[in-house]
Amino acid sequence: MYGIKPNLIIGFHGCDAEVCQSLLNYPDKIKISGEPYDWLGHGMYFWENNHDRAFQWALDKQKLGIIKTPAVIGAVLQLGYCCDFMDTRYIEFIRTAYQLMVEYYKVLGKELPKNKDTKRDPYKDKLLRELDCTAIEFMHAEILRQVQKDIAEKGHSQYKIFDSVRGVFTEGGPAFEGAGIFEKSHIQIFIRNPNCIQGFFLPRKEVNFLGLLEGASR
Repeated sequence: MYGIKPNLIIGFHGCDAEVCQSLLNYPDKIKISGEPYDWLGHGMYFWENNHDRAFQWALDKQKLGIIKTPAVIGAVLQLGYCCDFMDTRYIEFIRTAYQLMVEYYKVLGKELPKNKDTKRDPYKDKLLRELDCTAIEFMHAEILRQVQKDIAEKGHSQYKIFDSVRGVFTEGGPAFEGAGIFEKSHIQIFIRNPNCIQGFFLPRKEVNFLGLLEGASR
């Protein structure tokens, strides 16, 4: 009952300037990330209400030669039925899915993927989340399989397909010596159902409101 998130959220997507312009002009042409190391599975990623972090991500990709001109596009999101990993029940969902996946891999005689560090990350934050991504995608596949099975047999299902996934991550070094606050901590959202994206917008810069008021009073 409480899995539906009816409120609107502002998200920011770091990208190349060409991608930003394309989404503004053709908002239905959404590029889905399908990398094996995606932190929350396969979909379109947003930093929740965090423009600066989105731009920093784009800058980092520019340094690696992946992005030519770093940019940020904003989006109004309605998360729908959300697998929110800040909610205990959905942590139990993924834990159960992982246990099923372990058995599945044993039957196939396959080795489970692992979360890995990158050579360029001094903080060992396991930036390549192949295990997490595989477990989340396995969970989605199992839910879809059960929904399809139920509908074929009964015409309905008590299970629901997730529209989005949301998680909080501590990342980077401490904000100051001895701190429990980390410099790259953020809330990340990934959208599975593109209907959750209500629209894109070009973020505007903040104006000097006091200066405007003072100018108008002269």
